[in-house]
Amino acid sequence: MTRYTISLVNGDGIGPDLANSGQILLEKISDFSGIKLEIVNVEAGDNALIKYDKALPDFSFDSIKKSDVCLKAPVGESAADVILVLRRYFDLYANIRPAKSYPNVKSLHPSVDLVIVRENTEDVYLGWEFPIGDDAVIGLRLTTTEASRKIAEYAFEEALRRDDKKSVVCVHKSNVMRVGDGMFSKISKDVAKKYPDVDFSESYVDACAMNLIRSPQKFDVLLTTNLFGDILSDEAAQVVGGLGLAPAGNIGEKFAIFEPVHGAAFDIANKNIANPSSMFLSIKMMFEWLASKNKNTERDSLIDLAKKIEKTLISLLEENVKTIDMGGNVHTDEFTKIFLSKLIS
Repeated sequence: MTRYTISLVNGDGIGPDLANSGQILLEKISDFSGIKLEIVNVEAGDNALIKYDKALPDFSFDSIKKSDVCLKAPVGESAADVILVLRRYFDLYANIRPAKSYPNVKSLHPSVDLVIVRENTEDVYLGWEFPIGDDAVIGLRLTTTEASRKIAEYAFEEALRRDDKKSVVCVHKSNVMRVGDGMFSKISKDVAKKYPDVDFSESYVDACAMNLIRSPQKFDVLLTTNLFGDILSDEAAQVVGGLGLAPAGNIGEKFAIFEPVHGAAFDIANKNIANPSSMFLSIKMMFEWLASKNKNTERDSLIDLAKKIEKTLISLLEENVKTIDMGGNVHTDEFTKIFLSKLIS
């Protein structure tokens, strides 16, 4: 029997609340299923910066390196010194952010089921900004053929894995950024030729942002660059009911980090009202990724477990068991307890 080591970054703000809910879920799964999990708690973020003068201390980094996969709760103002470092070190080139309509959750459309596939290692997020005198700054944006091709191929493979539309929309702004986004567009079109069963189209990012509001149900897989993907994924999350239901994966060839999309939300920290659904759905994605890397008989068990987590959430929402952000009155610890009870029943 395989034992998976999961490094769990506790984070800041509501991070510890979500990490606690996630850990309780993982421990329960380890106790009541054939999937055995070892959870290693990791300090990183604002609190770690205060304690150790480093947002990602070396011992925390080492713990993550030794794990099979990482689950990360939201981090505060030092987020760039944690997640960006980890993305680059592990070459987590694909940022995967699903947005899906769930029952009894107020959304702009009841049948949205899309995923944003975002290049995760380049663009302006490299932080290459340089002052020019005292009153100007120049920022550099990197786009390479290798990264563009890898993320395009991931998007088309993702479209094939999905059950419904099997379409990819490449989102860019090549009418203004003619060289960089022009290259991203060309590579995407070249990759599309290898996938005749996937419908391919393109959209300028401003038009895409508008259509995510006007007709989000028409989208399947959105392929885009780092900055555009970051913005569109938050918009898509709000379209389907808010960031409390928004998971994400940072995925490379050999390692992955899964996390709620939203930030640390310091204004509701320590109030027991954070929505753990985003953490539970991130764990669902984590099990799907572990299944994709698993060639033995546990693969089906991992997939079934991922499906059961989502089905449990859907069942609770159908019964109107909802946290405060979704219009309900259930607190974080109570929601977690009810979720676990239904999961193992």
